[in-house]
Amino acid sequence: MTSRTPAVAPAVTPAPALLAAVLDAAAEAVVLCETAGDVVVMANAAARRLLPGTLPGHPAGAPLPTGGADSFQTEHAGRRLSGTRRTVADGHYAWFLRDRTESAALERERSRTAFLAEAGRRLSASLHVRRCARTAVELAAAHLADAAVVVLPPQHRQSDWTRLLPGLPIEEGTLREPQLGEVPGLVEALDGFPPIPSRWLDPAQAPAWLVPAGFGPVGALLAIPLPGNAEPAGALILARCGPGAVFTAEDEALARVFAARAGAAIAAAVLYREQVDTAAVLQADLLPPELPQPDGFELAGSYQAAGDALRIGGDFYDVFGPAGGDGDTMIALGDVCGTGPEAALLTGKVRQTLRALRLVRTEPAAMLTVLNEALLQSARQPRFVTMVVGSVRRTDHGRVRLELASGGHPAPLVLRADGSVEEVPTRGTLIGVLPRTVVHPATVELAPGELCLLYSDGLTEARGGPSGGEQFGEDRLHQALAECRGMPGAATVDRIRQLVADWIRGGGSDDIAMLAVRAPSRTPLSLRGGGAPTPSPYVAAARRGDRRPRTRP
Repeated sequence: MTSRTPAVAPAVTPAPALLAAVLDAAAEAVVLCETAGDVVVMANAAARRLLPGTLPGHPAGAPLPTGGADSFQTEHAGRRLSGTRRTVADGHYAWFLRDRTESAALERERSRTAFLAEAGRRLSASLHVRRCARTAVELAAAHLADAAVVVLPPQHRQSDWTRLLPGLPIEEGTLREPQLGEVPGLVEALDGFPPIPSRWLDPAQAPAWLVPAGFGPVGALLAIPLPGNAEPAGALILARCGPGAVFTAEDEALARVFAARAGAAIAAAVLYREQVDTAAVLQADLLPPELPQPDGFELAGSYQAAGDALRIGGDFYDVFGPAGGDGDTMIALGDVCGTGPEAALLTGKVRQTLRALRLVRTEPAAMLTVLNEALLQSARQPRFVTMVVGSVRRTDHGRVRLELASGGHPAPLVLRADGSVEEVPTRGTLIGVLPRTVVHPATVELAPGELCLLYSDGLTEARGGPSGGEQFGEDRLHQALAECRGMPGAATVDRIRQLVADWIRGGGSDDIAMLAVRAPSRTPLSLRGGGAPTPSPYVAAARRGDRRPRTRP
């Protein structure tokens, strides 16, 4: 049987017209070239749209590279192009081209969006003015320019600035107001005017303090206002180095959007600082006073507000020295209805009224009567006060006499030398409720070593203990006070406060105030040439805003 060899189909070379039609139908741009001389043989329709100057029979020109390069990416006629070279048979090769203009624009937009999102997150993380300015220059120098400077509005004819240069840490300083005019466009930016385009600013005019030696020649400069709350929060200066550096319109638009975020953050930080400063001034007048240490008796106080963040509340105590330099020392401890800022505001009114009444040498019971009338006339809404007012004087043989008047307040306690605890028999109606006040004053004498304690009901009503809801109560207070026999006034107050803190075990409590008057058991320090006794560490801690006292060495 004879075998047959299969027939081989002859190679068919497509006609040039057919090849051109196939290439024109392709969506991808293709340029076919001869290896020898890099002459263009054919370019399809997509390639001719991208490279109108590419003609068959002519050498391949820009942006197509010659010399055997396998790929390229370049900007050509306002478009972003990329190409890949593939070798084909018979000494030919083809460039496959792609227009990446839209994808590059999308990538730039994604990058801008990511940058602005990061800027918003970092700038909103702080309410500290300097920290916001430092964050702003860090972000601007990383994404917008080679160097960035934030200049804050002038205060007292000078401005604070924050600067970041390449390879250097963040710097801060102060500028005199005349120096602001040395930077083109800066004064207008600080005044809130729209930014002057970078192409209109001469970077050669940048002063040495803005871009010191080592930065290199400034090729482009931009000054942008930082919008704030009804007024500019400052200005942002951007600089790019090199003679060919520029800020495009897109760059300037992105910088303006970023500046709006930075300005809002700095403005919020400035507003917060102003509010904190205002609150600090108000708190300073509402916090317990520095207690005097008069001859002949000891004074010790303790105060803890229900809200530690505010450090102020409705309980208070105060001490007024002798009017005109002689006479009795006046003491007062009270509890205003409520807690927090509203109670603290009324507390301030009560203390100022008492201080004014002290100047006219009013007796304790009369002071409560006048205070009741004043509160009824000035109160916009019903608010009452309970308090104890007293006068203190030293008598013969080291004894101390107190005249006390109460307006609906817990009775003061007296710790006798033998350890017994007595209630002072003074009582009266609430202050600021009834038109007519009824007050029954009482007089107490303290022998050497004996003590009188004024306190607010936040002490006895503090809840804690084994069940977590049991009140500290009057019985425990009496027992705790009895155990303080022979102790100085400051130590007595500190011990009671610590016992209450242990009772509530870190839980919440109402405002707590205590004021102790003690007849010293020995000759007063002033008669022995000594100084004033050291105030309670808990009182010092309250003035600092700490929860616990600092340990004395």
